[in-house]
Amino acid sequence: MENLVAFLLAGLALTGSPGPATLSMAAMGAAFGARRGLGYMAGAISGIAVVMAVTASGVTGLILAMSGAAPVITILAAAYILYLSYRIATAPPLGEETGERSPPSFLGGFFLNLSNPKAYAAMAALFSGFVLWAGEPAWDALLKGALLLAMVTSVNLTWLLVGEALSRAFRNPAANRAINVAFAILLLASVVLVLLL
Repeated sequence: MENLVAFLLAGLALTGSPGPATLSMAAMGAAFGARRGLGYMAGAISGIAVVMAVTASGVTGLILAMSGAAPVITILAAAYILYLSYRIATAPPLGEETGERSPPSFLGGFFLNLSNPKAYAAMAALFSGFVLWAGEPAWDALLKGALLLAMVTSVNLTWLLVGEALSRAFRNPAANRAINVAFAILLLASVVLVLLL
């Protein structure tokens, strides 16, 4: 039981703390509203499920062991997060006619977590650092995955709603624009911080 409590606390700290996924969820809520961000959130949850699977199975280690793979993956991830930050910073304030400005899609959320260095580090720590079902590695991995998916869903929904609430609190278009730009900068900074650690 103490392993389960420690796992849940570590999981909450690692999945709920500010990072590329959580900050992009808050930014999505602020820039496009929670309802319009649900598809993106579903993609992010699906992406983290894939990250969990490849991390728990050891595939991540094999890919990163390939010569030249790590720099290519890092460049692609940085380019996508830069693009996502631009979309968030330039989104019209909530309540304005958005015209052609649709929020990033399911695939956008999916790719975010596939390219999120914090996701791989967090999942590696959680899957390798705790044993919840001794003697049964497959059941242990499935239990951890189920618990983490429930946690990630709750955390992402919370950040999405917080972003929307923050943006709605400031009805002024200039304040909304400042919030969107601030979230975009925080998203970029979170990636730089993860890469430096």
